[in-house]
Amino acid sequence: MVRAPLLIPVKMKSRKPVNIAGKPFPLLPKLIATSFGVGFLPVAPGTWGAILAILLWLPLYLWAAPAVTFWVTLAAAAVYCWAGTWASTESEKYWGRDPVAACADETVGQWISLLPLSGGVHEVPWWLIFVSLALFRLFDIFKPLGIRKMEDFPGGYGMMADDILAGIYSVIALYAIMWCL
Repeated sequence: MVRAPLLIPVKMKSRKPVNIAGKPFPLLPKLIATSFGVGFLPVAPGTWGAILAILLWLPLYLWAAPAVTFWVTLAAAAVYCWAGTWASTESEKYWGRDPVAACADETVGQWISLLPLSGGVHEVPWWLIFVSLALFRLFDIFKPLGIRKMEDFPGGYGMMADDILAGIYSVIALYAIMWCL
């Protein structure tokens, strides 16, 4: 008689950040660092931060003039980059180095990745939005071509820099795809 191996439940490491500071994390930097709370979602918080960027960007894409969409997207990325760098630096004081819940960097990186779709003179197919997300997340997860080196910057600067570079590489790849269309 062959016995099936016993299935032993494996305890998964919690992805919920643990406060190491011994005092409450102030609400404003917590909201900014976690992209208004999506960083607390239990699975793939970075992907949710990027999806939030797309959801906030879609009304512009659908209803605003291309030039307005481009400049608002660029301004949002710049402002949230500044605020996200500050909030991500604060999050490290409370949750340790590069906490998984801090996904403002993914929101900024995705907005950068959407720039080629935002204000071009040519119509772009809607499905390129999904390609933009896939490219950005692939560059962000695998960190090729110097992206990983960006994490060496201190605090929120390193957290933000790698996603900015992943967004830039996504822009280059999207322009190549659009050129082929």
